[in-house]
Amino acid sequence: MLQILKGIEYLHENHIIHRDIKGANILIDKTGKIKIADFGLAWVIYPDIKWLNYTYKVVTLWYWAPELLLGLWNYDAWIDIWSLGCLFAELFIGKTLFPGDIEER
Repeated sequence: MLQILKGIEYLHENHIIHRDIKGANILIDKTGKIKIADFGLAWVIYPDIKWLNYTYKVVTLWYWAPELLLGLWNYDAWIDIWSLGCLFAELFIGKTLFPGDIEER
């Protein structure tokens, strides 16, 4: 978990949000090193620009932060932190925390 947190911290310090944190995008090599994968939805975030809008159609539905569920277009790196929290909970309880397959508003 510490390796994942440090990796996400590095991304956020460099103004990059991953936007698709989930178990399938966390790789572990044979020596136990963690690799964060699949940067297809990653985006540069500009913290000084408050009016910049992003699509809310990111992240697998099970890991959507509340701001994405509400359809907000203006969000920040906290959506990655929410996804990490869901992932951590899954490791402890052994199943998906918020399973869902239908996006309803």
